[in-house]
Formats: sequence, C-alpha cells, structure tokens
Amino acid sequence: MYSIDKINDLLKLPLSELMALARDAKLRERGGSFSLCTIMNVKSGRCTEDCAFCAQSSRYRTGSPAYPLKSTVEILEAAAKAKDAGAARFSLVTSGRNLARPEVDELAMGIEQIRNNVGISVCASLGILDFEALAILKSAGLSRYHHNIETSESFFPKVISTHSFKERISTIRTAKEAGLEVCSGGIIGLGESAEDRVEMALTLASLVVDSVPINILVPIPGTPLASQAPLSVEEILRTIAVFRLIFPDKAIRIAGGRESALMDFQGLAFWAGADAMLIGGYLTVAGRPIEVDLKLVREVKKLWQRSTSRAEW
Repeated sequence: MYSIDKINDLLKLPLSELMALARDAKLRERGGSFSLCTIMNVKSGRCTEDCAFCAQSSRYRTGSPAYPLKSTVEILEAAAKAKDAGAARFSLVTSGRNLARPEVDELAMGIEQIRNNVGISVCASLGILDFEALAILKSAGLSRYHHNIETSESFFPKVISTHSFKERISTIRTAKEAGLEVCSGGIIGLGESAEDRVEMALTLASLVVDSVPINILVPIPGTPLASQAPLSVEEILRTIAVFRLIFPDKAIRIAGGRESALMDFQGLAFWAGADAMLIGGYLTVAGRPIEVDLKLVREVKKLWQRSTSRAEW
C-alpha cells in the first residue's frame, strides 16, 4: 500500500513517467487481461435521493425517462445481446435508494434465468440493500455487487445529503459478508480536489474491492452540476495512473464520461493503467458504437503484446 506522501510524490512526476509506471504495474500484475462489461437500466427515474450529478433524481428536471422494473423477458434479451457483443459481465441497475422485497425476488428470478439460459456473469447495482436481500441475489447466481462510494468521505456531503457516506460503506461490507464480489469506485470531476481522489482510492483499497470503475462527470442539464467545469485530459490520466498503482492487481474500469471527457485520447487511458471498460452506453447517456470500442480493445491488446518494457514503449 502506498503512503499519502508516496502518492503525492507520484502526482508530481511528469505525466509520461507516471503513466509508464502504471502501465508497467498493470502488465506485471495482470498481464494482457482486458475486461468488458455492459449495464442495463432496469428501473429508471423517480429517485428520492439528491445526488447532484444524477439525471434520475426526482428533485431535478432533466427529462430523464422514468419506468418501473422491466420484465424478465426484456432483461434476458439484453443479457444475450451483451454476451454476443463480447461483454463478460452484464449488470442490472435500478434507480432509487433501494428496492422493495418483491422487486428483489423478481430480479432474483431473472438472474437465475440469465445464468441458466444465457451464461454470462451477472452483476447488479440496486442501491442500499440489507444482508437478506443480498443473500437472496447471491443464491440466485449474482456474482458481483456494484456500489460506488462516488468520492471521498470529505467531499461526499457536497454532492449528496439524503444518505451518508457511512451507509455506502456499510452496504459494501454487507455485500462482502453475503459472499459477493464488489465493484466500487466513483466519479471524478465533481469539483473535488486531487487529494479527494486519492482519499477515495485509499478508502476503496481499505475495503478490498474487486473492481474499480472510474466515471468522469457528464454534466446533465437540470442537475446542480450542469455547469461544472470539465477536468483536463491530463488530470484524468493522472487519476487513472494513480489508481492503477494503488490497485496493481485489480481491474481499473473506465466507464461513464470517457467519450466526452477523453475524446480522441481514450486510448491513453490504457497506457495509464486501465484494463477494463464499460461498453454499450450508460444509464441515461449514450456511449460509442460497440464496434468502435471493440476495435480499440484489439489495438490496445496488440500494443501491450509488443510493449513489454518501458524502454520499448
């Protein structure tokens, strides 16, 4: 584990040197592995929470779609498409603080059918659930629970007031107690400092999460962060590289906002240590065509194979 002082020293390095260290750590600890996942918004809108970045909060006028839990047939069709597109994981995502027990039971049946009929690993992001609900989902075949901490504990109250940082941490620990792997990361570009991003990474490291998604804010009209200034490409790449060095053996997954924030520099995220990607669009924001992302993955893998030392890079 890196100390705060060591991480601060890393952040002072020239970007090319920091990225090289991160890329070397990725290849040393995880080889040429590259993980793809996709998500499905199975229940949208009408959320009671006030997350300042979220289009689905009922407190903001964003024009985001609102609908109840989708049918098992729709979910199965989407899971099959995700597998055909090359995704190794398919995640069910619902809006709202949590789910009612009948909704948990219905999703559990859907998860069981996905595992039996589609054969893709199933993840879920369903809010703040208790042990009983998570155990039901685990028994149905859920392999991983996604629950972001979003940002540092210090900055959290500036973007969310309707639930606490401690509730997020408790949910992660409960998911692990239920025998689930945990995917947890956050959003950068909320107005937080570089120190906040480091604090978030160290919190995640202390929780021993299994996968770390890094989202980059997409300012949504109607939300409090609609006018938030974007991060520079360099800040984003530095963040990815530092996360890789803090998590040398975990998947670092670039997710929402990568297209608009990195634009033509998306490939550099993988030289900065990322080795996983969310494809096929996000909850309320469209992504790139899957074919474009798959082409990028093939090119990255080829370059990783040819580049086994910093001297060759």
